[in-house]
Amino acid sequence: MAKMKAIEAVAKILELEGVTKAFGVPGAAINPFYAALRGLGSIEHVLARHVEGASHMAEGYTRANPGNIGICIGTSGPAGTDMITGLYSAMADSIPILCITGQAPRARMHKEDFQAVDIESIAKPVTKWASTVLEPAQLIGAFQKAFHIMRSERPGPVLLDLPFDVQMAEIEFDAEAYQPMTPYKPAANRIQIEKALTMLNEADKPLLVAGGGIINANADKQLTEFAELINVPVIPTLMGWGTIPDDHELMAGMCGLQTSHRYGNANMLASDFVLGIGNRWANRQTGSLDVFTKGRKFVHVDIEPTQIGRVFCPDLGIVSDAGAALDLFLEVAKEWKAAGKLKDRAAWVAECKERKSTMQRKTNFDNTPIKPQRVYQEMNKVFGRDTTYVSTIGLSQIAAAQFLHVYSARNWINCGQAGPLGWTIPAALGVVAADKSRNVVAISGDYDFQFMIEELAVGAQFKLPYIHVLVNNSYLGLIRQAQRGFDMDFCVQLSFENINSPELGEYGVDHVKVVEGLGCKAIRVYKPEEIAPALEQAKKLMAEFSVPVVVEVILERVTNVSMGVEIDAVNEFEELAEKGQDAPTATISLLD
Repeated sequence: MAKMKAIEAVAKILELEGVTKAFGVPGAAINPFYAALRGLGSIEHVLARHVEGASHMAEGYTRANPGNIGICIGTSGPAGTDMITGLYSAMADSIPILCITGQAPRARMHKEDFQAVDIESIAKPVTKWASTVLEPAQLIGAFQKAFHIMRSERPGPVLLDLPFDVQMAEIEFDAEAYQPMTPYKPAANRIQIEKALTMLNEADKPLLVAGGGIINANADKQLTEFAELINVPVIPTLMGWGTIPDDHELMAGMCGLQTSHRYGNANMLASDFVLGIGNRWANRQTGSLDVFTKGRKFVHVDIEPTQIGRVFCPDLGIVSDAGAALDLFLEVAKEWKAAGKLKDRAAWVAECKERKSTMQRKTNFDNTPIKPQRVYQEMNKVFGRDTTYVSTIGLSQIAAAQFLHVYSARNWINCGQAGPLGWTIPAALGVVAADKSRNVVAISGDYDFQFMIEELAVGAQFKLPYIHVLVNNSYLGLIRQAQRGFDMDFCVQLSFENINSPELGEYGVDHVKVVEGLGCKAIRVYKPEEIAPALEQAKKLMAEFSVPVVVEVILERVTNVSMGVEIDAVNEFEELAEKGQDAPTATISLLD
């Protein structure tokens, strides 16, 4: 066997586990690892400007393609604590990322050494596993275990903390003998699938709810095939958006209090049976359980046993990887169809399709300042079916989910449960780093954009091109709208008169100057008719300079986006579509 520094063995293990890219910020306690990466030469490193940004880049990288695992690196002190938000975000959405931190030498960990912190204890609540490795010879097994844990059962993040002297110690390591551990995935059995399919077959108005677990399992094709085989409409969750194309006749709309379609909520309320696969019944999808569950039965398939019954008790729970369950659902359904056992769903499908074609929100506003709905209408016109959208939180994200169209799995990349402001820029950079040929478009409000705006310099330095649509109303728009219930508009205004950019009026920060100062390109538009030409120009600039290009759209200051406290009581603050030209980019319309 070969004798080498323990940290050199770690770098080699990353390579053997399939890692080709990492995101991070060097520091004294993690420099041995950086030296090992430099010596190995096969893992490209992207230098973040903020360590939280590195963790979100790792998230975007993982979410971009099946099998990816993003790596984020820093010291255990402030860098480790900065990455906690990324670990929480990854844990909440079942995203495997590996956080590697450099720690003080073992003998000094309890002496309040510079930047020494118990990052293992801090990280445990937001990871599948967090450990400070205290023996050099255990590093091999620790990293082997880390990848196994990240990939097994419900995926999620891991943190490994490496004391300086552990990194530097010499150990024996035979790279040729190293082998990744086979992940464990629970799988449904035939009895469970037959019981679930029997319940679905007995229902009059069944729906499938497609969650993010289907995307994690890379099983979107099986989901669409299964829906077509049994002819049952599909309600994707926000994390499962793209499991079935938006223009598919069985795509019945998203359900929820915010990121939902009018027809999606109406179809859910009309149903009498729901088969949920790889979803978690998030509160912003369900609203109150009395409304959501009334009059319908539920089967819940999820990879995590403790997820079954966490929100409400289903009529049948099945612990299974979404892909394994769908494979078996297909097998049984094909047998039943051949035997003529499947119920005819044509009338129910037509009913759902009718709602989809008539229950549209208006997008075709000509107002100046611009209404946000018009922005997404123009984006639908300019960007193609292969576009990957990245967003995180706020009125910008809610409106994006209401009005944009997604046609493939992993073409909507969103931080679903955690929703940290600032996530969008670094996550988009991580997606581009995973595949520079991908057409990536990010969507942010001005506050999300300002949170981690410095990461745009990473896109300029490392040539990570994408288009960022910045909708600017100079407000914390979602919180302002929530404050209506308290009869206030307090501490949520971002507006001020910029002494260096008086042409902006009350819109405050000059994003164009900041973006250009960070080495990227920017365009600002004030009128609806300017949006599409600006987006086309952004495509050209991105292709020419290979850097992020920001298109800032100056919105009206106050717009209330459709939302409510129940799926049967969503408030519609704007006009609804009454004719086809009111929603010209809808995937289907019978309004005329």
